[in-house]
Amino acid sequence: MTETLQMIFQNTEGRNSTISVADPASELTPAEVEAVMDSIINRNIFETTGGELVEKVRAQIVSRAVNVLGEF
Repeated sequence: MTETLQMIFQNTEGRNSTISVADPASELTPAEVEAVMDSIINRNIFETTGGELVEKVRAQIVSRAVNVLGEF
């Protein structure tokens, strides 16, 4: 099973933008993720087609299982 941390932000146009990180540390805390999201907003290091990231919406870890039926 693979896991991905998704940090979802709102940009200046009011649309959501997601930054995904593969295989986050298992001991990651909500406070640590919130601090990273605050840093991303404060440093203004990403810009989307809808403008700068201006607000945190949510953070979530998505788990996904993949069953390969065959490789061709």
